Amino acid sequence: MRVDGNYGSRLSYEPNSYGEWQEQPDFSEPPLELSGAAAHWNAHEDDSDYYTQPGKLFRLMSKEQQDALFGNTARAMDDAPEMIKVRHIGNCLKADPAYGEGVAKALDIPLSKVPK
Repeated sequence: MRVDGNYGSRLSYEPNSYGEWQEQPDFSEPPLELSGAAAHWNAHEDDSDYYTQPGKLFRLMSKEQQDALFGNTARAMDDAPEMIKVRHIGNCLKADPAYGEGVAKALDIPLSKVPK
């Protein structure tokens, strides 16, 4: 990732919520012959569980640590667009319902705004 101001404040990661920097398979490297053809590996094919580990970590936290997490999250996301906050709450809910509820409360966003 460049940090020298190239492209200004444009998002420099993918995937993102704004559709910038979409993958361009037409410009991928050609397959490399090893003991067969090797091409791009989609890490999502064998790594699709993004919620179990953060849920377990959340449940290990004391009530005070959880409250600190909620407050820190709300402060860090203060200037984020609401759609990003709602998406983050949805991810937290998938990890643990109490996690999502705490983040929603800290962000002052009703759970009714989070898609099921």
